[in-house]
Amino acid sequence: MSKPRHVLGISGGKDSAALAIYLNDRYPNINFEYYFCDTGKELDETYQLIERLESYLGKKVLKLENEELKSSNEDPFDYYYKSFRGYLPSPQARWCTAMMKLKPFENFVKKDPAISYVGIRGDEEREGYISREANIQSIFPFRRNIWSNDVLTRFFNPENEKAVADYFKNYYNGKRYDRQLDILAEPIDFNRNNKTATEKALKQKINRSLDIGIPEFNRTVFEFLKTTEYPLATELDFELLDNEDVLIRDDIFRILRESGVGVPEYYNKIEFEVDGEKGEYARSRSGCFFCFFQQKIEWIWLYEQHPELFKKAMQYENEDELFTWVPNESLAELIKPERVKQIKKGHIDRSNRKKSKSSPYLLDILEGTERDGCNTCFL
Repeated sequence: MSKPRHVLGISGGKDSAALAIYLNDRYPNINFEYYFCDTGKELDETYQLIERLESYLGKKVLKLENEELKSSNEDPFDYYYKSFRGYLPSPQARWCTAMMKLKPFENFVKKDPAISYVGIRGDEEREGYISREANIQSIFPFRRNIWSNDVLTRFFNPENEKAVADYFKNYYNGKRYDRQLDILAEPIDFNRNNKTATEKALKQKINRSLDIGIPEFNRTVFEFLKTTEYPLATELDFELLDNEDVLIRDDIFRILRESGVGVPEYYNKIEFEVDGEKGEYARSRSGCFFCFFQQKIEWIWLYEQHPELFKKAMQYENEDELFTWVPNESLAELIKPERVKQIKKGHIDRSNRKKSKSSPYLLDILEGTERDGCNTCFL
């Protein structure tokens, strides 16, 4: 197996941009390849961020597209929108993700072994995109646990218990070693019918093992990987094994500001007022300006801050066929004055409830939408 490539997708959002800066500064010896899957429907701020990032990194961010688009004069979204005969993408039919994100990415990597670096933060509870291709391995540098669940499912499989116990010997001794053996011996059921229980047990094992020592645990997993077909199996060492950093949302904004790359304008909150009550709105994500995962308050933000783009989004809807961006409601209905007022008031109420709970995520005022949606698009 050849040496793995180190690839990092730039979505145009804050997390992937901060990850590129963080890894570039901390691990200058790794030859990172940066790529961007352009849908043709991004906000201008996305392209501006990528330009500033290229300047900081001293490297181009490669724009990916599928082969069939090269002979077309259309942007990716419009090309596939017509191919799907006007059927809008949705959470249930994410052809936009499949055709404009995953396909060009996997064509870019081909069959080369590759480490894909993913910008999921330490304050997020989600796994992120894991390729089904065996030659692509995901790593999560911002998290306490850098490994993906597919790796750790194999690591903690009872069939591998004896081998893993031997690997632990190389990095633990005494009571610390005994504690790892106890964790390893705890029963875990990998029956597909008990998926929730399995995930809970796996998470507990991971966290308890990390409590005993992060670098040691990482090096044990790394030794185990040498018996597998994962891309890291051929490496003599991996620089991130000793990294104990856990980066959260505040850290992301700090990295972007201190680097000079800056934060995309659409994250900046804008104040509005309804019946004497004040609220704030912003965009919670990168990606297409008409992303179906965005919440209704974000649609109102788009309508008021980028009316020309809102009109373009309306043109894709077909109410007769019930093809609308928002389920059971067209954008024309969404922007009726009373409806706008209702959405804004509801958003103020939800924001106030979060503040009253002293949430550690008060910056995420958009109903937690930053953690929803397509993991591939919004990393």
